[in-house]
Amino acid sequence: MLLERIYDEDLAQASYLIGCQATGEALVVDPRRDIRQYLELAAHHGMRITAVAETHIHADFLSGTRELAAATGATAYVSGEGGEDWQYGFEAQRLHDGDTVALGNITITARHTPGHTPEHLSYLVTDGAFTDEPGYYLTGDFVFSGDVGRPDLLDEAAGGQDTRFLGAKQLFASLKDAFLTLPDHVQVYPGHGAGSACGKALGALPATTVGYERKYSWWAQYLANDDEQGFIDELLAGQPDAHAYFARMKRQNKTGPALLGELSELRRLEVTEIVRGLEAGTLVVVDTRSPDEVHLGTVPGALAVPGGAAKAATYGAWGYDPEAEDTPLVLLAPDAEAAGEIREHLVRVGVDTVAGYTPTFEGLPHVVPSTVAPAALESFLAEHQDAVLVDVRNRTEHAEGHVPGSAQLNVGKVIFHPDQLPAKDTGPLVTYCQSGLRNTVAAAALRRAGYDVVELEGSYSGWSAWNAQQNTPQTETAGAAR
Repeated sequence: MLLERIYDEDLAQASYLIGCQATGEALVVDPRRDIRQYLELAAHHGMRITAVAETHIHADFLSGTRELAAATGATAYVSGEGGEDWQYGFEAQRLHDGDTVALGNITITARHTPGHTPEHLSYLVTDGAFTDEPGYYLTGDFVFSGDVGRPDLLDEAAGGQDTRFLGAKQLFASLKDAFLTLPDHVQVYPGHGAGSACGKALGALPATTVGYERKYSWWAQYLANDDEQGFIDELLAGQPDAHAYFARMKRQNKTGPALLGELSELRRLEVTEIVRGLEAGTLVVVDTRSPDEVHLGTVPGALAVPGGAAKAATYGAWGYDPEAEDTPLVLLAPDAEAAGEIREHLVRVGVDTVAGYTPTFEGLPHVVPSTVAPAALESFLAEHQDAVLVDVRNRTEHAEGHVPGSAQLNVGKVIFHPDQLPAKDTGPLVTYCQSGLRNTVAAAALRRAGYDVVELEGSYSGWSAWNAQQNTPQTETAGAAR
């Protein structure tokens, strides 16, 4: 048996390829929408992808189940559990608790593990060439290394009303009945790692075991003592902000993401073409440079995706809403290959309208983003009494310490919740995050949305260092008092 983990550092998301080496058949679980890597991996191992499955209706990325099945002719499998409200809207075979998928010598058994979502499936894998007992468990967003999937996303991002409590109860039951009943040696392969917003304490380890989680996870003591309420209380406390784009992912994954087909190479756009597009409002530039470079000058109305492809899906989904607009994007990239890699990340979150790329901003309009130094913040706010301080970090970070007078609105929500911001013509927004990276993304998106934005230099770290310096008694140097 072959088991390969395909990990996306951008979204902290894991897909898996399981293959039977005897027959050359392979199954992919929870694929992304950019499917090139799965096709290349299967070809590398001399296998053909005959089945594609997903664990649940994802909230943090667009599923590639339909895309990969269409490209390979594989059978698509999705959950048929969860009741009428949680049925997929596209053609695929439905799996219920106990159903199996045969893959040569391998048997994949679906287990209904609700809690994170009502329809959630996990997959037990039995390598029939060696044993008739399962040895591997693909748990999706059910069990992570050191954590479990949060049950409050339906409330936070999908418009649910107090669904978190039922979800937490279901999760307790799933752990009790569908996880802890397994032998300790069963290896667990989760759908996310550290950095994902699908839990609050995800570990960075790529895999764990039933026995390790039974003994060392934070939730183990509650299951051992049959303390459901204690489990629920700790599970729901301190969950991070859910990004606003999660609601769109849920809707699109339920109905079935649009098929992309084979992506052609992006073309380089001429400067004159970009200038005309900017003037007509028919193009949006995506600045992929570092925050320091962006603050030296950028294109007016540009979005910020610092670091190029590395976090393009995350930053792109924070700053651009394809349901609100479909203006094509122009990516700053050195060549077509680099631009294509950025596009692959963007389509993972449904940002599909990429027109082309430019390797340089030379000849394009230029603007320097407004900033204010920590030392000048107090006088700036006194001069602009209608200014509003906005902390774009997570609510947990804000609770641990913030610039006095600031309101908290996570970077993943700023353009999606104008009701939580003042009117655009009332005064400037002074924004900050922890170090300035997230704030660069947020500020660019807000400026594009029409807000007057001034960024706090150094963000909270810079302000904290300056504030500490002001409150530290200064030692007199020799002769200073003379």
